Amino acid sequence: MTRPSETAYRILDPNISTEEIEKIFALTGDEMKFIQSLVTGPGPQTAMTIHLKMLQRFGRVHKLGEVPQRVRDFLARSLDLARSPTLGEMGRFEKSGGRAPKMRKLREFLDLRPLDNKGFAWLEHVAEQAAEIQQSVADIINVMLEELVRHRYELPAFSTLDRTAFRARDNSNDRYFSAVSDKLDDETKRRIDLLLKAEPGTKHSGWNSVKREPKKPTNRETRIYLEHVEQLKRIVESLPKPDIPVPKLRQFRFLARALDASEMAELKPKKRYALAVVYIRSQYSQALDDSAQLFIRMFRNLENLARNKLIAYQEGRQDTMDMLVGQLKDLLEAYILKGSDNQRVAAMDNSLRASAESLIEECDAQLAYANSNYLPFMAQPYKFVRAQMLNCLLIAEPTSSSDDRSNERFLGLLKVLKGNRQEQIPLAELGLDASKDFAWMSAAWKKLALIRSESGKVEGVERRYLEMAILQMVKDELLSGDLVIKHGEQFSDYREQLVDDETYEEEIVRYAEVTEMEIDPSTFVMNLREDLVAAAKTSDAAFPKNAHVEFLDGRLLLHKPPTSEPDPSVAVLEAEIGKRIEQTGIVDLLISVERWLDLHKMFKPLAGTESRLADLRARVITTLFCFGCNLGPVQTARSMRSLSAKQTAWLNLKYVTEDLLDRANSRIINEYAKFELPSYWGSGEHASADGTKFELYEKNLLSEYHIRYGGYGGIGYYHVSDRYIALMSHFISCGTYEGIHILDYLESNDSVLRPDKLHGDTQAQSLSVFAMAHVLGIELMPRIRGIKDLTFYRPTPGLKLENIDGLFSGSIDWKLIETHLPMMFRIAVSVKLGRITPSTILRRLGTYNRKNKLFFAFQELGKALRTKFLLKYIVDVNLRKFIHAETNKSEQFNRFLKWIFFGNAGIIAENLRHEQQKVIKYNQLVANMVILFNVNAMSQVIRELRAEGHEITEDMLAGVNPYRIGHINLLGDYAVDMRRRVAPFHVDQPILN
Repeated sequence: MTRPSETAYRILDPNISTEEIEKIFALTGDEMKFIQSLVTGPGPQTAMTIHLKMLQRFGRVHKLGEVPQRVRDFLARSLDLARSPTLGEMGRFEKSGGRAPKMRKLREFLDLRPLDNKGFAWLEHVAEQAAEIQQSVADIINVMLEELVRHRYELPAFSTLDRTAFRARDNSNDRYFSAVSDKLDDETKRRIDLLLKAEPGTKHSGWNSVKREPKKPTNRETRIYLEHVEQLKRIVESLPKPDIPVPKLRQFRFLARALDASEMAELKPKKRYALAVVYIRSQYSQALDDSAQLFIRMFRNLENLARNKLIAYQEGRQDTMDMLVGQLKDLLEAYILKGSDNQRVAAMDNSLRASAESLIEECDAQLAYANSNYLPFMAQPYKFVRAQMLNCLLIAEPTSSSDDRSNERFLGLLKVLKGNRQEQIPLAELGLDASKDFAWMSAAWKKLALIRSESGKVEGVERRYLEMAILQMVKDELLSGDLVIKHGEQFSDYREQLVDDETYEEEIVRYAEVTEMEIDPSTFVMNLREDLVAAAKTSDAAFPKNAHVEFLDGRLLLHKPPTSEPDPSVAVLEAEIGKRIEQTGIVDLLISVERWLDLHKMFKPLAGTESRLADLRARVITTLFCFGCNLGPVQTARSMRSLSAKQTAWLNLKYVTEDLLDRANSRIINEYAKFELPSYWGSGEHASADGTKFELYEKNLLSEYHIRYGGYGGIGYYHVSDRYIALMSHFISCGTYEGIHILDYLESNDSVLRPDKLHGDTQAQSLSVFAMAHVLGIELMPRIRGIKDLTFYRPTPGLKLENIDGLFSGSIDWKLIETHLPMMFRIAVSVKLGRITPSTILRRLGTYNRKNKLFFAFQELGKALRTKFLLKYIVDVNLRKFIHAETNKSEQFNRFLKWIFFGNAGIIAENLRHEQQKVIKYNQLVANMVILFNVNAMSQVIRELRAEGHEITEDMLAGVNPYRIGHINLLGDYAVDMRRRVAPFHVDQPILN
């Protein structure tokens, strides 16, 4: 059964504070007059006043005995009664025949109506409609509550809502299961059933193979995995595409992922076949993406290997380079000698250090690798991975996303060349036209790949170099979105996920209201241009007076602002908190926070059946400790002894998804936001994004060698509120550009902290990120590094400035922005509606995109927005200090997070990507639980200090933070003792206000 706390259904807290009673139950003059005109006598008046306020606040009638005595007393005093009537006195009125007509008048006064039979039929219809797109019963109940309030209905009992939503959800699921299952023929059903049977002599089934993920991409593993993808493809060809809303599809996928073959076989046939179809198609989509990723990684490795060989080659030829430079100097000195031409030629001839032919060969060898040309060094290692890379592409089958089909033509050429071993191939044999078919190829590749006659005519190709040139083009166009994978997810055509015209027209007006943005393209461009001109003039006027910025030798230099002396009173307060805060073990801390918030109630079987675990609370705490602190099930079982490794792993598999961990984090954040102390650390309107590397074993696709950090691993990417708590987490590979995920918190963060100003480090400086943030209503304020290398774009060609005119070296194509602004807004609306993530678009707007006009439009918009920000950044030293302080919070959080993640030497042992993602979210959840615990304890200490007469100021509170670890014992005493005393939770108690 769903619990009211999981929904928007309001429940009266029996321990409601005096402040809340006065706020919620205060009577207005009109309400008092109405009650006095409706009934007379202390008992009836108090009873009707209780019903009025409970209906008004909670939307439903309560039994009088359910209302706390303090509330009844407050309302009696509000009516100027000498004493509060007893329940017996009010009960006589409740049982009288006069109550019913009085209640009708009360509902008329409040403009409410009770649910009759017609109303219940309508409510069931609302639940059925909600269940078509929502999978969670709590979400369906919230839709029902919203509609009940909108239509001015009195709310029924929560159990009624729960039963209705549960029934609607099950009926909806059954319809979808039937719709998918009915499309399957008997042969396909038989093949699915065979997947669920163990192979003879083993416990392994085909269902285990479906769940397979790629390991470290060695040659052997690549071959085996590509065979696996081919097998999936043969299965998928007979499966229908499920027409199921995304939330349900996601939940069905989670459920199928958690079930083993025997559990799948025990399901009802329609459910079994539908879940199998959903999961197999999902795995096939992921496998196609993996094939593309394997290809991209292998080609990147080729490029990196070639670059390293070039560096080694250049270092090895330093003596030759010195010789050639010396030879040039000798020739030039001979050339400028005075005398006859014959004397000069003789002097030049005498200066030669070797034969002219050998010197020319050395020059040719040197010029072959000029301008960091590493391409020739790719040829040798390419032959070892050629077959795997070509197979990856043949399986993924990329197609063009535009009318330009030339890339598909060259992909087809790769199929022709796959079995060819000729080193040189005549052009006519390939059916290529030298005058038009190689326009896409760079000059460096043309020099290597094209064979020319003495007259300069292209007669043939060097097969190996032609293949590598095509593969590099394919890699770039996959990354840019010019090539897409039809049944994939990461490499799908993002345009298919955008809202249609009808939805766009409905939503764009609401979008404009929420973002307060001008949606008319010409007005938008005019306003932005005027803002940029104003920003340029303001910065120009402030520049001479600013001691923290200057031009030196034509380059912009920003001077660090003077550091502020730390307030000694903050150190005193920190010391007092450290002395007084209660010592605790990490498991005891988790027990306290879990019992404060009843987090275990959020953990339910993915199948949706009622939990039969009598010790669910203890199991949840153990699981949080196991994965959040990275001990793993085996070590947790050794350390705690209350559960076996299998029991701990089972709860994680059967109860926990990434979505559930996100919701649990939101629950923590919402409670944290109620405390007064975090309000002194930030407004909640800002957040900073940063990544930190986690070690991984090498046997998985996500693990990649990280040049900056060293070693194999992945990146935990977090958004941290200016109030120090983490709002969102992602786990991405080291090769991923972190900046593309900087806006994804819009989708993942459902908490009350919804920042609209975002800080990041170097990767947030991208023009595309600036543009995307703006159309999503986010103000991007990154910490700028290497500002001397960034371009300032002039708003209008004729604008001349007195002091900073030399900053500007670029222009902005305002017309291109105006032309493509509607598509930018369509993308923003699609993101707001959850159809697509910002990272999906930003991944397509990288430096690889050279065909899509939308890419260039985003770049132009980003030029204007980044220039506007930079103009303010260079003259406002306080802004720079503020941004630096905010990004430091992310760095502090990363260190705090790693301290909590102490098990297994900080190495994530999981090799499945979704389990790696869950580990990162577990770690974020445990870190946020520790932060909540610390803020509660710190608030209590501060209240004690004030009660003792210590002066506590807002500035002192602003100087502390919740990343405290001295009072927490990470090592030892891991018993889950549910009988221990739990620290009191004082979320609503003020500390200064």
